[in-house]
Amino acid sequence: MINSDYMKKLFTIMMTILLVVCCKEKEKKQQSVETVEPEVTLSGSNTIDVGYAGGNATLSFTCNTEWKVSPMDSWIEVNPSTGAASNTPVTVTVTYESNQSRYSRDGLVYIFAGDLTKTVTLHQAGDTMYGAGPELKSGSTVLATNPNVEKFLTEVSYPDRDWSYSKVLDYYGGFNDKKYNENGEEDPNGVAFNWGNEPNSDQPMSYSIRWAESDLVAGSAMTLVLEDKLGWKAETAIAEGDLYVNITNLVPNDEYTYKVTADKDGKVLAQGNFSTTGHLHQIFFQKSCRNGRDLGGWKTLDGKTVKYRKVYRGGRMQSETVNNAGKKEILAEGIGAQLDLRGSDRLSKAAVDGIAFLAPNIEQGGTTMLKADHEKTKQCFEFVVENVRQGKGVYFHCSLGRDRTGTLDILLLGLLGVREGDIGKAYEVTYFAPVGYSVSSSEKGNNPKPIFKNTRSAWVYSDVVPYFWSLADQTEGKTFADGVEKYLLEVAGVSQKDIDDFRSLMLE
Repeated sequence: MINSDYMKKLFTIMMTILLVVCCKEKEKKQQSVETVEPEVTLSGSNTIDVGYAGGNATLSFTCNTEWKVSPMDSWIEVNPSTGAASNTPVTVTVTYESNQSRYSRDGLVYIFAGDLTKTVTLHQAGDTMYGAGPELKSGSTVLATNPNVEKFLTEVSYPDRDWSYSKVLDYYGGFNDKKYNENGEEDPNGVAFNWGNEPNSDQPMSYSIRWAESDLVAGSAMTLVLEDKLGWKAETAIAEGDLYVNITNLVPNDEYTYKVTADKDGKVLAQGNFSTTGHLHQIFFQKSCRNGRDLGGWKTLDGKTVKYRKVYRGGRMQSETVNNAGKKEILAEGIGAQLDLRGSDRLSKAAVDGIAFLAPNIEQGGTTMLKADHEKTKQCFEFVVENVRQGKGVYFHCSLGRDRTGTLDILLLGLLGVREGDIGKAYEVTYFAPVGYSVSSSEKGNNPKPIFKNTRSAWVYSDVVPYFWSLADQTEGKTFADGVEKYLLEVAGVSQKDIDDFRSLMLE
């Protein structure tokens, strides 16, 4: 008979052996798992080429461990971003945004597996036509003025001697608290005005002259020569490889010719002619020179027309608001003189080197500028006349191009014989400029809704215009122009010769 103690000892020994074997097997398996080397095998190239438009691409690979995919760039997203080991290829969808640039870009997508990292490059082509305006074709007729401004100028007619009302706030493109749909039409179910998202209606239309890639001359930049029937001409440099050049600041009711040639061998890539329509010659210079427009184009009571490219009005023009490209555009436009109407914040020298400059230190517009600062107003007028005599375009401005600028604008257009009701429309175009020009930053910060004081029924216009009319009623002719002339002669002390010369040089 087997001893029971012996059996117990044998059982204990066997169980101990079994436990040791199991533990060793478990340890062996753990060691086996820990020593698996991660492997990631791409199904294709490590570079994915895509077009400039936004879309989706696929990334396929196998991985023998758990994995994670992560893009480095914010314009790329992936789905799924994690997964388990698999012997068959897994597919990750790579979603990318459109490339809003002429130039290609590379984005990186990382595949992580343990300590292993695989990198995939998403190479996205640039949009060679990014930033191009509507194509301009030879023989076409295009609108020069911003459509929002053009609609206002076309539809509104103001009477003389009645500035008790305004219609400009009924028009899309500037500052009011109405709601609009995506087409810019008033819509009670649309989107309310939003600070910072207002339209850039103070900028004129821009168009692109284009040519085929096959016409490019290797290693050569290009030059655009643009001319109009008024005798204006400008040359614009075009970078090698570009397929278009934008043109803007066009004069309405004009005729232009253009030619694009390769600098290397003179090959003509594009040439033609076109005509323009519109009511207003707006101007915009890079980086910005806002609320800018020509005094030209307005009709006078005696049937004459104010000439273009003689005198301009606008918002502040200084190095901080106009970059080097903008300065070249200013000179190309023909502007050769700058009149700064600001006070303590006025410039000490011209924004563009080499042009004539005057800053007489005027703190306030309206009749205060005309009466208390009549000597400085005289300086301003004489500066304008003298530079127009010399064939230099004059750009006058204050900070916004609204109050002091508006006062001088009323004076100049009034002296030329433009009907007072039309001067009211010319004055109200400032409504279409953005925050910081038609509406100052301080007004924006202190008021929950946009405030626009540059209507003909309020602020400077309703101050200056009655004053000139009161002077007109003291003259034999009793026209608005008579009132302005009486002011210049008897209050400001301007000479009759300067007045006559200004009219002669500005009217046709």
